[in-house]
Amino acid sequence: MALFPLQANFRGDFVVLLIPVDDGDSMSIVADKVAQHTVGLRVAEKNASKSVYYNGKELPSAMTIAQSGIQPMDWIEVAYV
Repeated sequence: MALFPLQANFRGDFVVLLIPVDDGDSMSIVADKVAQHTVGLRVAEKNASKSVYYNGKELPSAMTIAQSGIQPMDWIEVAYV
C-alpha cells in the first residue's frame, strides 16, 4: 500500500484537483474521492454511477490503481456514466 497524488477533474468542473490515492484503491473509491470535492459544490449531484477515465479509456470499477498502471501525478477524469 502506497499513498500518492493524482491530478483529477470531474467532468463539467473547471477545477483541477490534487487527490491522494492508495495503490490498493479501486476505481470506484477513486471516483468517490474526486466526487467529494466537486459534486454538490460545482457539479450537480445525479443518481448515477461514476467512472474513472485514464488516457481516454474508461477503467473497470473493480480495477485498482496498481493494476491500472496509473503513476503519481498522472491525470484522470471522473464522470457520471
